[in-house]
Amino acid sequence: MKKQLLTAIFAWASFSGISAQDATATIHLGQGQQKINKEIYGQFSEHLGSCIYGGLWVGPESKIPNIDGYRKDVFNALKALKIPVMRWPGGCFADDYHWMDGIGPKKDRPSLRNNNWGGTIEDNSFGTHEFLNLCEMLGCEPYISGNVGSGTVKEMAQWVEYMTSDGDTPMARLRRQNGRDKAWKVKYFGIGNEAWGCGGNMTPEYYSNEYRKFNTYLRDQPGNRLYRIASGASDYDYNWTEVLMKNIGFQMNGVSLHYYTCSGWNGPKGSATNFNTDQYYWALGKCLEIEEVIKKHKAIMDEKDPEGRIGLLVDEWGTWWDEEPGTIPGHLFQQNALRDAFVASLSLNVFHKYTDRVKMANIAQVVNVLQSMILTDQEGTGHMVLTPTYHVFEMYTPFQEAIYLPVDLETEIIPVSKAYFKEKENAADAGYRPCPLLSASAAKTQDGSIVFALTNVSLDKEQTVSVSIDDFKAKTVSGRILTSQKADDYNDFEHPNRVQPKDFKDAKITKDGKLSVKMPAKSVVVLTIK
Repeated sequence: MKKQLLTAIFAWASFSGISAQDATATIHLGQGQQKINKEIYGQFSEHLGSCIYGGLWVGPESKIPNIDGYRKDVFNALKALKIPVMRWPGGCFADDYHWMDGIGPKKDRPSLRNNNWGGTIEDNSFGTHEFLNLCEMLGCEPYISGNVGSGTVKEMAQWVEYMTSDGDTPMARLRRQNGRDKAWKVKYFGIGNEAWGCGGNMTPEYYSNEYRKFNTYLRDQPGNRLYRIASGASDYDYNWTEVLMKNIGFQMNGVSLHYYTCSGWNGPKGSATNFNTDQYYWALGKCLEIEEVIKKHKAIMDEKDPEGRIGLLVDEWGTWWDEEPGTIPGHLFQQNALRDAFVASLSLNVFHKYTDRVKMANIAQVVNVLQSMILTDQEGTGHMVLTPTYHVFEMYTPFQEAIYLPVDLETEIIPVSKAYFKEKENAADAGYRPCPLLSASAAKTQDGSIVFALTNVSLDKEQTVSVSIDDFKAKTVSGRILTSQKADDYNDFEHPNRVQPKDFKDAKITKDGKLSVKMPAKSVVVLTIK
């Protein structure tokens, strides 16, 4: 039973500075069964703002140091992150994208207006070759989003042939003519994106029929088998999942789910760096609600697919705040504070828990857009900073492909208002979400070590956590911590290392082989236990 006080007491105690009760965690080593899919640490790159141009790509003629046109500093940072999969070209951009515009000599590629994101001109200098070559260089799987909204069956079928055929076929010959002899390996293919919205404003019944038609002509090539992904639900639309499971069924290998920590789609969303206590805890409560959303979509899928053959892919998730003042409208450039790092760690902990169904997750987005890993200077000076979210992903890399271990965690829980703005807090329909002050996840790695992540989201309370592991006596423990003085601290070009990991020394092994972990307020700790 988790520690839980009366709501009235919580509302006072959680912000008053009184010391919290000690917390306890039990790791069940013998109950580990499911592998944590590395694809849960996937990335998302869209032709949006400066994610591609000025982020991933500067071109080979740029004065900014690059590797065949890819920004060298960004490339090296992503390589260190061990990215398993990257999604491209969208997002909403995908259903306006016609792939033949992005192949062949750069001088011959037509330009287009990016109707979804700020109306900027897209010159198509970054296309299929540039993306798939980048994935090869990074050692990650490409995830292609195909154009159902404004494209044709023939166009999509030819794209698959162009990328994956090694035969003497028309599209393979065109690819060779454009400089690539050997076909690429393309595993993940999305048949449309947000078909309920920017991808066509379809009903689930109509989209199901479109999916079945398009899918018929996406033929596997020798040596390449597609993992076919249907455009799934937004947030709480459980009917969408119900209809797709009924009408598409095993013609899909996976179905997507989009969930943003966002106050809504009309009006201001709030600043990424200027927020009060209520808005801080609101964001954490909202991000944790993804667990209930996953459970409900999963229950629908479990009924239709009890063997778990169809994966649930959370291929867009993360925080969505107001654009930074002075940046281009529609480019979604936002800063990334310690609060965002907590959203990342809490969300990843949830994904680990449901890895039997959640086969992939792609945070939005990799560079310069929304909750990004990396920010690059918009003036073209070649400066780059790693965000607090990047550091969480880097600290969590040992979880990739490790065996998930259940954790029983007793911690204080505070009720968080569902309302975002102060004047709405007394609204009758606001309600409350539970927000535990501590979150944890554990896994067993291939060498037999245990990786254990703890996040203390309290703004003012140090937490001492007593950790026991079934049938395991700890001999050594080491780790790192990500924290800062304030929850709204962030890294910028003047202060690139304000929020960064450091060695953690406050995990001690007790005489009986347990651990005592002293967690500072506002911190993420990842431990390796042997």
